[in-house]
Amino acid sequence: MPEGMKPDVWGEIFPDDVKWAPFAAFPESARLSVLIGDISKPGPYVVRVKLHWDVKLMPHAHPEDRIYTVISGVFYIGRGQEFDPEKLVAYPPGSVIILPGGTVHFHWAKSGEYVTQVSGIGPLGMDYFDAKDDPRKR
Repeated sequence: MPEGMKPDVWGEIFPDDVKWAPFAAFPESARLSVLIGDISKPGPYVVRVKLHWDVKLMPHAHPEDRIYTVISGVFYIGRGQEFDPEKLVAYPPGSVIILPGGTVHFHWAKSGEYVTQVSGIGPLGMDYFDAKDDPRKR
């Protein structure tokens, strides 16, 4: 173990350890995997988000600052209170996107499935700009 590391914080996550589950704030086919932390409590977290081809996350914001890393596929994200395909920016694998808390944005798996890794300081929050887009309200 590297010097300075405490046994209670050392760990690893291999690809086969990633467990995907539905997330109430996402469309039905989207998946979330919590890798580190408890997203319902204050503190650091790392999650992965998987969207299948053609799935959209309508305009929403998170109260916390976030760092997205594109793991696979192309991540299309745009800013604004209305879903506008013209505002989408395509980020290939390896890209890193910094999103300040409160920024209204939207995603689209326009060219196929993508996986992003998201880091932040929780609790994780997600508020849709238009309540009719929120799957939790259906």
